[in-house]
Amino acid sequence: MSQIPSKDEILQWISDNPGLSAKRDIAKAFGIKGAARIDLKRVLRELEEEGHLEKRKKTYRDPDRLPPVSVLEVRGPDSNGDLTARPLEWQGEGEEPVVHLIARASDPALGAGDRILARLTLIGHGPDYEGRLIRRIGANPKRILGVFRAGSEGGRVVPIDKGSDLEWMVPAGATHGAKDGELVEAEQVGPKARMGLPKARVVTRLGDPSAPKAVSLIAIHQHGIPDDFPDAAVEEADRAKPAGLSGREDLRDMPFVTIDPSDARDHDDACYAHADDDPKNEGGHVLWVAIADVAHYVRPGSALDREARKRGNSTYFPDRVVPMLPDRLSGDLCSLHEGVPRPVIAVRMRLDAHGEKLGHTFHRGLMRSVASLHYEEVQAAMDGAPSDRAGALMEEVIRPLYAAYAALKEARERRQPLDLDLPERKIELSDEGEVLSVKFRDRLDAHKLIEEFMVLANVAAAETLIAKKSPLLFRVHEEPPVEKLESLRDTAQSAGFNLAKGQVIRTAHLNQLLNAAAGTDHAELINMSTLRSMTQAYYAPQNFGHFGLALANYAHFTSPIRRYSDLVVHRSLIAAHGWGPEGLDGEQISELESVGAHISETERRSMTAERDTTDRYLAAYLSERVGSEFTGRISGVARFGAFVRLDETGADGLIPIRSLGDEYFHFDREAATLMGSNSGRVIQPGQRVTVKLAEAAPVTGGLMLELLSLDGETMSHGPVDGFRRGRGGKGGPKRKLVHAKRKDDKIKRKLKRRR
Repeated sequence: MSQIPSKDEILQWISDNPGLSAKRDIAKAFGIKGAARIDLKRVLRELEEEGHLEKRKKTYRDPDRLPPVSVLEVRGPDSNGDLTARPLEWQGEGEEPVVHLIARASDPALGAGDRILARLTLIGHGPDYEGRLIRRIGANPKRILGVFRAGSEGGRVVPIDKGSDLEWMVPAGATHGAKDGELVEAEQVGPKARMGLPKARVVTRLGDPSAPKAVSLIAIHQHGIPDDFPDAAVEEADRAKPAGLSGREDLRDMPFVTIDPSDARDHDDACYAHADDDPKNEGGHVLWVAIADVAHYVRPGSALDREARKRGNSTYFPDRVVPMLPDRLSGDLCSLHEGVPRPVIAVRMRLDAHGEKLGHTFHRGLMRSVASLHYEEVQAAMDGAPSDRAGALMEEVIRPLYAAYAALKEARERRQPLDLDLPERKIELSDEGEVLSVKFRDRLDAHKLIEEFMVLANVAAAETLIAKKSPLLFRVHEEPPVEKLESLRDTAQSAGFNLAKGQVIRTAHLNQLLNAAAGTDHAELINMSTLRSMTQAYYAPQNFGHFGLALANYAHFTSPIRRYSDLVVHRSLIAAHGWGPEGLDGEQISELESVGAHISETERRSMTAERDTTDRYLAAYLSERVGSEFTGRISGVARFGAFVRLDETGADGLIPIRSLGDEYFHFDREAATLMGSNSGRVIQPGQRVTVKLAEAAPVTGGLMLELLSLDGETMSHGPVDGFRRGRGGKGGPKRKLVHAKRKDDKIKRKLKRRR
């Protein structure tokens, strides 16, 4: 019988032979044959579960190693002037490796932003690599958004990106008439020069960067979010006509209502509930959820479809929305307005008295909302202060909805989805776009009611399509990796809490930790650390379940106006039920993998743009309070300083390491701490602080803070004196302190220029 190698031997062999990592390659290398292959498969599965290996199709690889051939994004040159790149396939833990590009005479000139396919070689024992170009994947001129600074011969563009220090030179004649201080979009001109600043030409003038309404415009341009619809898509939308009853069930007599934020820009879901009259389901409920039938208007292969797929989703800012569909559809024909017949795909779900779904059916129909309500209005009605229109709907509509929700809450308690407490900020703007206030949104039962209804409808869609063997895009949220759970466990233990060990982690275990921390000084730390331990959700035609919601089958069905994924699910339902020609066809099915990857990326793009916009609005709001003191908590540490989340607004600011005193602070990545070399003072996430706002830069969204007290202890400050502290010499504290000071001074000068 063949001898099964140890786990260490398997890992070492895969590390030494990254190109031969299929199970058959491993079996061949160790002479494993016949029934022994079953034991090998078991060992490989255990290595996967322990986080040591990642299965990719039919091969295995170390998740902390890059594949030998990888897609890279070229970055700017390093301190030695050599080009580096970042791997787009990095899935490992710890710091992302840097790829140092080795150029050959025959290679084309590469610039920052280029995507390339390269062959990689690990440098020593890592973590960095050498990369040799195989081919360039597309080549578009790099574009930047920045503030134009006029000069005697043209000018310069100072990028607004917080992570960019590199300015661009604009030759005379390439300024496009830009004025000093204007916000501009510029495009790289010619190849990257080995010496001096890169050259660019101004392609778009965007006006005053400090103007309130420029904030979201900056994010739109910076992240490349399409905000103009092609003429063909607009013409298709303008030609669309309201749908009639032909081929649909008549649902217009049902008292559906929409419940949305008071400032909602579209209404794509409506609901209705009543007691189940089946005597076999005593205390049960019938719940209807109706969703706008966007697929009726957006046909596969049309100009509207191509543009919706390109955008992937709508992007929401405090002052505007960049919609996935033109307003003729998103704000009119597809929006379930009060009193207007609208085409829908609806799901009828039967619940027992304890919230378990007994069954469901889908219907393509025509409905008419009896009221467009908002969350606060519905909640006030249930709390005994109904408005006139809510009061008229209390018995027939609102109370039955809350009764169904009460049953679903029971089921939720049994299922135990992840229950994070992360307050959402709401930025209130004046008509001119200036920030009036920053508040935290209330979490009302009315919000939770709609969330539970939508989750159940999404589950029903996934279950139906699985049963009918119809292709679809699942919403996937995989289990957190072992290493991140270990990091969360260490954080919990340092705060005096425990996270179950030695068993498969479920959301119920994480909720126990969150509940233990609730109401303590460590609640925010534990919530944020738990969130950071999670994987990123994505769309895929393969079903790997949804860990956070504790659901085996989950797909997005309820928001086709603003998410392309939901439109795909609608089309799959249409095809599965034989409802018409708008369903998924063979070509669309073959593209599901690439569509899922694309819209997962556009979702992340929108999230980043929305977060950057919030940061800029917060910086603008706080810019009038420079010099004021604030309380907050350490939210993270890095080699260059500590991040603080302010209590009042939830804004994040940076305490530069040079402002912490006249000693060297050692950064421990594993422990996530900064430790003073002389005082032994430890700075770590979760600590209470009082800070002074030193600078606020609305254009970049950056906040610079000065630490006044740490966990109630007043901080003493002195000049950074690298020559008085540390051992000196190359790489010593003296050198690092001086470097940190120079870097921080550079950041401050840059912030002042941009203000």
